Formats: sequence, structure tokens, C-alpha cells
Amino acid sequence: MKSFLAFLLTGFALNFSYGQSTRLITKAQDSNLIKLEEVVLSANVILGSKFQAKNRTGSAYYAAQPELLKYNYTDINRVLRSVPGVTLVEEDGFGLRPNISLRGTSPERSAKITLMEDGVLIAPAPYSAPAAYYFPSVARMQAVEILKGSSQVQYGPFTTGGAINMISSTIPNTFQASLLASYGSYNSGELHVKLGDYKKHFGYSIEYLNFNSDGFKDLDNGGNTGFDKNDLVAKFRLNSAPEANVKHILDMKFQYSDEESNETYIGLTDNDFENTPFRRYAGSQEDEMVNDHIQVSTTYALDFSDYFHITTTAYYNGFSRNWYKLDAVTLNGDRKGIANILENPITNQEYYNVISGNQDAGADALLVKANNRKYVSQGIQTKFDYHWSGDNTFHDLELGARFHYDQEDRFQWVDGYGINNGIMNLTTAGTPGTDANRISDANAFSSYLLYKLKYRNLTITPGLRYESISLGRKDYGKNDVSREGIDLSTRENQVNVWIPGMGLNYNFNRISIFGGIHKGFSPPTSKEGEQPEESVNYELGSRFTLGNFSGELVGFFNDYSNLLGSDLAATGGTGSLEQFNAGEVNVTGLEVLLNYNALNNHKKLRLPITVAYTLTNAEFRSSFDSPNDIWGEVTKGDEMPYIPKHQFNVLISLEHPSYELNLSGRYNGAFRTKAGSGSIPANELVPSSFVVDFSAKYHLNDHFSINGRIINLLDETYAVSRVPAGLRPGHPFGAFIGIFLRY
Repeated sequence: MKSFLAFLLTGFALNFSYGQSTRLITKAQDSNLIKLEEVVLSANVILGSKFQAKNRTGSAYYAAQPELLKYNYTDINRVLRSVPGVTLVEEDGFGLRPNISLRGTSPERSAKITLMEDGVLIAPAPYSAPAAYYFPSVARMQAVEILKGSSQVQYGPFTTGGAINMISSTIPNTFQASLLASYGSYNSGELHVKLGDYKKHFGYSIEYLNFNSDGFKDLDNGGNTGFDKNDLVAKFRLNSAPEANVKHILDMKFQYSDEESNETYIGLTDNDFENTPFRRYAGSQEDEMVNDHIQVSTTYALDFSDYFHITTTAYYNGFSRNWYKLDAVTLNGDRKGIANILENPITNQEYYNVISGNQDAGADALLVKANNRKYVSQGIQTKFDYHWSGDNTFHDLELGARFHYDQEDRFQWVDGYGINNGIMNLTTAGTPGTDANRISDANAFSSYLLYKLKYRNLTITPGLRYESISLGRKDYGKNDVSREGIDLSTRENQVNVWIPGMGLNYNFNRISIFGGIHKGFSPPTSKEGEQPEESVNYELGSRFTLGNFSGELVGFFNDYSNLLGSDLAATGGTGSLEQFNAGEVNVTGLEVLLNYNALNNHKKLRLPITVAYTLTNAEFRSSFDSPNDIWGEVTKGDEMPYIPKHQFNVLISLEHPSYELNLSGRYNGAFRTKAGSGSIPANELVPSSFVVDFSAKYHLNDHFSINGRIINLLDETYAVSRVPAGLRPGHPFGAFIGIFLRY
């Protein structure tokens, strides 16, 4: 096993206790004040609390457990849609494989942002193949942290848009047990069980989650279009006595999940979407994703004093997946990919008729690819933290390092099918390894130094990150399935980069001004000589608390000198993962977050209202022709695809000790699927949509609650994307009811 060393992920200083976190108190009086008076510290977090998010020297958002429990979402898209600066391109309607963008980064498979669970990189192969075909189940998370803007040097390798850290359920301070169960539309069910306890020297938690559905799409000739996903997490803690001079903590975590989902890359033509938006073509009846994921990590913490701490985490992530799905149709020796067929159904009428089951086809007419891959991501990361105080000053020095290794092993094949009366039949079984047979890997060393100085009301955080990455690929070819090396081709690319950044925050009692500048970086592929994606990113913002109002207003500008696009099958490409140079790009934007409590003085009722708005302008500053027409022919001044200009979200809740009602509305502006300017052509348009969700809870007592939720309350029929192939619908109206037991 190859291993490595590394950074830890805390917003300010790190301190350990035997519960969730500890506090460094400096005249703490009112957590609603903007003025920084208290630092909440924890081992596996970026921020640790909403208080920290409000006082970060860069823009940040902390979704705490009460916020996540309002709707009991299992879909990460619905959780993140209320966060300014976050763009989401849905795909399957359930959030199984999200496409997340932060501040205009390419959303494709969330491959341009740093994704973590409990401070550990969680993408299947973060350096060599970062496309997130695995994403942690948000239903088992205690909090979700989103960091954007400056002072990102602690979190990499992707530093342009930001980082997302999912905080899994922690070991409780006392015995706790809970059960959440729900059932609803499309035979959708959820079962979530947690159990944990903590004693003086030992703590544990065990958690099981299952969520499943028959799916809301209608497959020609019938069939299940849903999924079934299981998740198991166990955590154990050993620690020295609280009164020990030097405190020791050993945390161990084991996570396993598996998924079977009847998902496809095939969408619909414009005409079919207009008439039957939830249809699934007969040619997709064999499509299925099967995967499993395992994570093992061990964290050892040394707490030498109130001022000096060292934390080290060793981790291993393994992910296996085989997405078996229709890839192309061959008629009379002429092969056409599914994206091309559905984009031009009239020109490709005969091929479309085969996919839709309206025309029979003989042996090997439908080519179903087994996208079989295995991933490994492992390493060791450590962080040293030392902080001290002086007259009117607070100092914090963090030094982190990480050794990391990851790889993607592609061993794929293609099966041939015929189709008769809409029923597919296997005619030729492909040989594993004869379609793709290669291993991509990465060895990476990263380190960072971050210094935080707080003098009176001014906080400054200069920092510097270093990434040294060796990317390689061994391609054994389609004729060497035993991998003897008879036709082996190799390539290697080396990247060494310094990533500086600085943020600042100044507090005027209940109003603060913050801003910063940092270097954006995204690793290249193993293609020899390929340069990384680089940018210089600026932000300036203000946070305020004025009476019942609080909020945040941020402007940002990302100046790309070299944007990289990716050839992913998920975005209509060939799936080679090769990147291409898109040249200079400017991304400017505005983020607005407003909170208001309309019943602030009422004894029992609260009426919080939250409004979020994001304006994003992403514009190419150079002309080029994108490979495989992924973005089309790009002209200087064109808008980037898949980035809506306007996004708006409103949340309204009525909260009482015995019950609560929650209403959420999301407006997602229209966006284009190919680069362009002016009005968007109909065949490149994903129209705007407005989707409303509703939830309600009634607490019979402290231990038993009844909850219900409605997804897409107004039953809006809307498109979410045109990739991988054809238009895809969002989740239709769905109603669910459940119970929540806790002790």
C-alpha cells in the first residue's frame, strides 16, 4: 500500500476534547454578533459552526443538523440549492451522482472542487480521475460545510471555486439511539438507524442507512427505473483520561456502501420530452449501475496543551463500479453514438427507431458498454497547530502535509444486443478488457502553511500551499487483456505549483467587511506537457446583523489564464477523460444571503425567512473549437455552458416547540449547453424552472415525531440537462410520510 502525509482541515485552530469539540473563550458574550469573540474548534471540519462561517476571512456556509433535518433530504442537490454561489446540474432526480459547481467552475461530475468527508478527500481518485461517480449519502451527515473564496490554501488540490466537507454523524457524549423511517411516492423508502455512547475512555457509534425507490420514469415495456442503496458506518474512540497532562485520542472509522440503480445515459429527444417527459426508451432496458465503496480511517490526536496540537489521519478509500449502459447503435456497418442520435433524431431516424423500440434490429445492433472501473485513494495527512495570545492579539499557526496515492483501473468491454418487439437480447458477449484496458495513477505530496493574526477587530490570514503531483498512465491496449505488456504504452506528467492566498476580515460591531485574493489551481491529466488550470481569484463582501435582519453580500471575480475542459461521457464526450485547453475565461458574480425572523419577540413561535440569490457571468476570452463538440465552436465573448446566470431560493419556516412547517422555492435560470452568446438556440437550451418543496413535523413528545414532505409541490415538469444524451426531467410531484424515534 502506498501512503502519504497531510493537511488537516480546520478553519482556525485545532483542539480536541472527548465530545464533539472544545472552545477557546475570549470574552464570548453574544454568538449573534459579527464581532469575532470565540473560536469553536474540532478535528475534522473546515468551519465547525455557523458562528465560524460568519467570521471566516473568506465566504463560507455551514448547514447544521437542524437545517438538514427540516426536509430529511437524501438528495444533495436539494440540500445545496439554498447556498449562494453553488450551481447544480441534476441528472437522475435523486442526487445519486451530483454535478456541483462553485463560483462558475465546470459542474461536470463535481470534478473541479475539493470534496471531503470528515476532512478526507472522498472523490474516487481525487488527482488522477476526480469525476465524482461516488458521492457520500447526505442523509447520514451531521453537517455540510461549503468554503468559497480566499484562504483556501488548507484544502486542495482544487482551489479555484472552493471546498465541500461532509461531516458524518459523530460519537455522542452520552447514550443515544434513533430511528427514522419513511415511505412515499414511487415505492420510495428510507430507513436510518443510529446507536452510540461514550464513557470516560471509550466511545462508539454505529449507523445504518437504506434508501430506495422504484423510480419515476416509465420504461418502455415496463421495468424498474429506481435504485437501492445501503450505507453502514461504525466509529470507535479510545482516549486517555481528561485530567492527563498530554491527552491522546485514537479515532477509528469504517464505512461501507453499495448501490444498484437502474440508471441510464439516455435522455429524450425534444419532441418526446414535450409529449412524455418521464419516458425511458426500450433501448435502455439493460442499463444499470452497480457499485460499492469502502472507507477505513484512523486518526491519532496529541493535545500537548491548550496551545499546541498534532493530528494525524491515515485513510483508505476503495470504490468499484460498473455502469452497464447503451453506448451506440450500429446499422449497416455505420456506428452512431447515442448523444448524436438523440440530438439529431430526424437525420438519424432509423437509429432513433431502434433505440425507441419502434424498429427491430439484428445481432449486435445495440452496443452496451460495461464501464467497469476500480478506484483506490489512500494516504496519510497530518497537521500541527500552535496558537497564542498577546495584548489585543490572537495568533494561530497551522502547518499541514499530506502524502497521497490514487489510481483508476479501467477494464471495460462492449456487449452486442439485438432488439425484437422492443425486447433486447444478448447476441455477442464482449471480452473484459477489450474496450478500455488501462491504469491511471497519481502520487502527490502537498503541504501548506497558514498564519492567522487577529489584532483588535482586524483578522488577516496569509497562507501558502505547495502541490507536487506525478500523474501516470499505463495503457495495455485492447489486445492484451492479461496485461502482459506486449503492446504497452505509458505516459507521465509532473506538476509542481505554489498556491498563495490571503484573506482579511474587519468587524464594525454588527457589520464586517471581508475580502481576499488567492490562486486557483486544478491538476492536469497525465498527458505529457499538459499544463494545469490556473486562475487568480478575488472577492469582497460584507456580513451584517441589524435587528431581526442578518445576511451576507459578496462580489467575486475569477480570472482564468488557462481553463481546462474535460472529455467526459457524462457531458456528451467520448469518456476519454482527456482535458483540453479553453484558454482565458472571466467569471464574475454576486452572492446575496438574507435572513429575517418575523416573530423574533414571540414566546413560542419563530418565522425565519431566508432568501439567497446568485448572479454568475462566465465568459470565454479566447476562441477555439472544443474537441468532440463538447462545448461547440467557441468564440471570444461566448458564455460558458451549464452555468445559469440567475439563481434564486427562498426558505420560509414556522417553528413551534410542538411542530414546524417548512416551504422552499427554487428558481433556476435558463442555461445553454453549448458555448454561445445572445439568445439560446432551442436545441441547446435548458429552460428556467421554479420548484417548490414542503415539509411538516409534529413532535408528540421528546422521543417521537411524525414527519412528512412533498417534493415538487406544484408538480412542475422541467428539464435539468441535455447530457449525457438528450433531455432529462427533474423529480415530479412526490409525497412521503415518516416517523422519527429518538432516545
